[in-house]
Amino acid sequence: MLIHPWDAPQSDSEWQQWLATHDFGQLAVNGLPGEAPYVQPTHFVYDAERGRYGEILTHLARPNLLWKAVEADPHVLLSVVDDYAYIPGPWQAPTDTPPEHGVPTSFYAAVQLRCRAYVVDDPAEKADLLNRQVGHFQPEGGSAAAAVGEAPYGRMLSGIRGLRLEVTEIRAKFKYGSHKPEDVQDRTAAGLAGRGAPHDAAAHTHHLRRRT
Repeated sequence: MLIHPWDAPQSDSEWQQWLATHDFGQLAVNGLPGEAPYVQPTHFVYDAERGRYGEILTHLARPNLLWKAVEADPHVLLSVVDDYAYIPGPWQAPTDTPPEHGVPTSFYAAVQLRCRAYVVDDPAEKADLLNRQVGHFQPEGGSAAAAVGEAPYGRMLSGIRGLRLEVTEIRAKFKYGSHKPEDVQDRTAAGLAGRGAPHDAAAHTHHLRRRT
């Protein structure tokens, strides 16, 4: 992922706060010899307090085909992309340029986390992992806790395997046109505010927040 200086995070807290609320990504695992890589969409929990760069918690069904690949090579990548928007060319045209000569682009936020994967098979550890995930996604409660040998989830623990991902490197990017001239940024902000596409509100917020 190419990261220009103007698209780099302004601080570690920027990508950490974004990742805390963008907790669905794609886990990429090197394939076995002769096989393509595996890419698994998954919810996850990011814990910034564990380890140097934090830790990712998730779990997958035991029949998932990627387990052999993870065990063969535990170096994996979790990619998270969101708050994206298509920016039409006329919004990007400098004032002294015909609108139809403007160059379209994409706005987006992206965080890529290189990790070392540790498979969790111990039933008690899996129950703890699940309870931490539910505590993150469902803080209001309403579901029973997972516990070994106890209903309703105890008997289901054998059907999953947990994953602890020790984060070893982070690359983050917030591409929102902060290097553009002020008039172009004004026009782009107005376009995002008025268009109303699904991700425009989030992109508009980032665009204003990162203006230079």
